[in-house]
Amino acid sequence: MKITAVACLCLVAQFAGTSAWALAGSFDDHRARAIRLDGREACPLPEGWNAVAARNPRFVIFGETHGTQQAPAFVGDVACALAVRGKRILVAVEHSSTDDAAFQAAWRLPAAQFSEAMKRAGWAGRSDGVASEAMLILLEQLHQLAQSGRSIDIVAFNGTKDEAQGRRLAHLPGQGPHEAAQAENIRVAAAARPYDHVLVLVGSLHAKKRVVQHSGAMFETMAMRLGSPPAVVSLHMETAGGTAWNCQLKPGMIPGPDKRITSEDLECAAHPISGHANLRRKPFIALGALPGADPNPDYDGVFWLGTVSGSPPAVKEPGSRESAAQSLKP
Repeated sequence: MKITAVACLCLVAQFAGTSAWALAGSFDDHRARAIRLDGREACPLPEGWNAVAARNPRFVIFGETHGTQQAPAFVGDVACALAVRGKRILVAVEHSSTDDAAFQAAWRLPAAQFSEAMKRAGWAGRSDGVASEAMLILLEQLHQLAQSGRSIDIVAFNGTKDEAQGRRLAHLPGQGPHEAAQAENIRVAAAARPYDHVLVLVGSLHAKKRVVQHSGAMFETMAMRLGSPPAVVSLHMETAGGTAWNCQLKPGMIPGPDKRITSEDLECAAHPISGHANLRRKPFIALGALPGADPNPDYDGVFWLGTVSGSPPAVKEPGSRESAAQSLKP
């Protein structure tokens, strides 16, 4: 039976530059308080989106600092707003490409089974801010849209998907193989259907549109390899400061060249992050720079989130930090 009255689980409040998912209270509170409304009013497009759309990009990248409540919520807002306007949307998230088959299997399940199935797909033991409560809520919202009849899909794209891909890209310098695999995995997923918009949520280094030098090697980023420059709009996350959940070296811990970092050397928590003066505005997009700031040549523009707050892991397993050391890498 075709559903004609589509209910969208979206944000219905904006407060002091912060989305409704980021208001005070637990994420369970946010789920309980979410209001299902019909139509475009439930999911307004953020200010500045029309300027992005006017460029007609194939891909729009949101380069985030991992581990906030607000960044996944913002991408969810954009995806919801486009979907309720009849657009075909693909949302790419920085989870392992080897888990994508499990993501797709969960995507086909009814809402009552989706969340638990998703949490079994590579989320356990991750304290790096990628497998956060906010990320899970984003995927739950997108799944709700898809279940309601909207044309929206997801893909987990991070890293090489198999040995063959790894061998084929191994000749690239530095972190190049990883970046190239990210881009290729997104392109392949984007080619599967005639999507109107491909939204990519990824760490800000991968979103840069200029060559990066790291650990003595220079390499092209995912954003550079994803498509021609006009086909890609890359936005950098800007905030008024706050916290982000990530793993950092414990105070006084100084790693040596021959010392391997272990979970015992790390503190995974909501750590302070710096930001700009609070603009006291709802989240928005701006091509170029924030008012009064110089443009960052690594990106096409910014997305402003206001004050941010850390989002802890969606799957809590005390003492399990297998991927935490990876959070110290770009």
